[in-house]
Amino acid sequence: MAGSCRMIDEIAKDTLHGRLRRDRKALLWKLDGLSEYDVRRPLTATGTNLLGLVKHVATVEARYFGEVFDRPSPEPLCRWQDSDGSDLWVTEDETRDQIIAFYRRTWEHSDATINELPLDAPGHVPWWPEPYADTNLFAVMVHVLGESIRHAGHADILREGLDGRTGLRAEHEEQIDEEARAAYCAKIEQAARTAAPVKA
Repeated sequence: MAGSCRMIDEIAKDTLHGRLRRDRKALLWKLDGLSEYDVRRPLTATGTNLLGLVKHVATVEARYFGEVFDRPSPEPLCRWQDSDGSDLWVTEDETRDQIIAFYRRTWEHSDATINELPLDAPGHVPWWPEPYADTNLFAVMVHVLGESIRHAGHADILREGLDGRTGLRAEHEEQIDEEARAAYCAKIEQAARTAAPVKA
């Protein structure tokens, strides 16, 4: 019985880790081919921007797979108590290459934590409220995967708004058919207007 539990744990860990790796690559792909201005500029009313999403997700991983398991990230991070939102955007002195390299180094540190600890390894998240602060690797992997998926989804929408490119991975990207897209959007618009007529 113990052997089968270990096998299930390994399957769960491999599945979560595989999805995390996939979404890391997807997030970085959303930067490909864009100018320095377009990867940095605010694209929503709250300032969300593509390179800032990468910086933020890298910081999230560094904290959760670092200090939560008493394995501090080798990257310089401010104390979590002092976080001021600066991980959500990129200064003029920070380069795209620096942010991407930070994210990749964070992957290495996170992957080492994931590979070396069992799913029930205890961790402590001081910024989570009680009684949730004491947790384990499984819960943290699920949480970080959720964060990564959420922000990769933000990046999908931001990139589509910039140049119409969509997709999860480069190898599955299809050519943009503007006519088909316009017809599809017109069909959705018509359904919306029929369901809730717009007053003139």
